[in-house]
Amino acid sequence: MNRKDFIKSAAFMAGASIVTPLVSASVLESKSPTLQNHSREKIVMKKGLHYGMIKEELSMTDKFKLVKDLGFDGVELSSPVEMNISEILEAKEKANIEIPSLMNKDHWSVPLSSPDPEVRSKCIQSVAKSLEEIKQLGGDTVLVVPGVVSDKVSYEDAYNIAQNSIRELIPYAERTGMQIGLENVWNNFLLSPVEAKRFVDEINHPLIGWYFDIGNVLRYGWPEHWIKTLNSRIKKLHIKEFSRELMNNQGLWKGFEVELLKGDNNWPVVMKTVSEINYNGGWLTAEVNGGDRNRLKKVSEEMDVIISYL
Repeated sequence: MNRKDFIKSAAFMAGASIVTPLVSASVLESKSPTLQNHSREKIVMKKGLHYGMIKEELSMTDKFKLVKDLGFDGVELSSPVEMNISEILEAKEKANIEIPSLMNKDHWSVPLSSPDPEVRSKCIQSVAKSLEEIKQLGGDTVLVVPGVVSDKVSYEDAYNIAQNSIRELIPYAERTGMQIGLENVWNNFLLSPVEAKRFVDEINHPLIGWYFDIGNVLRYGWPEHWIKTLNSRIKKLHIKEFSRELMNNQGLWKGFEVELLKGDNNWPVVMKTVSEINYNGGWLTAEVNGGDRNRLKKVSEEMDVIISYL
């Protein structure tokens, strides 16, 4: 059974205790590249943004309506959510907008790679809650930072502990039928696409993959290389820009202070690669500086240009 079929089955049988045997990601990519290219259809991609980017003083319903009017198809929230699920669902319905994914907000303060089992347990329970919430909200993916390397947690320890923690989350993913998307961030961990690919392949579960952030790797690589290597393991895509020139001349974090289309992303190449891997996550979600309606309209238009390169 392939990943797509598994996800359909798991969603249908949510709550069941027995799940169909797993298929490794390497098998999924064993088809002839020529055959894949012949069968490839044009990628359809919706635009999303993070809820925190909406800086106008409005109700949730009116915020949703605003970004819908500006051309966005969906909103990503931080989770566990601070508002009532029923209120979010009501706002979502009134605005006719989607909530395709949630970003877990506890994976930094209580990381899955912590040597302390009590800390890890807090994160596991938080992510489990996020999986329940995204199912209720009609989406399919929870973003999770897989681990953090520090002076107190070695790279190898983080690797092994994080993998084991994610394995503990598999029953929750299976029960809800929801996906866990591991995001590449500046956590001193999983710093190459080959390693990132191996990390999820060793876990070997169709509901565990990558929530790939296109801008985060420009500090030390090229997103098109990552996309090509991670391939079908990519569940969702985050979009942001980065300038190595600003990083080198003004400081590390200044690299993000550049508009979409004005940084070092080679968008025609990046989006061509997205198309070549038959990305089926359906979404490109902005994680950039937000603002009022004029600012968000600009982001929406910039995303339109980027999507046009597919």
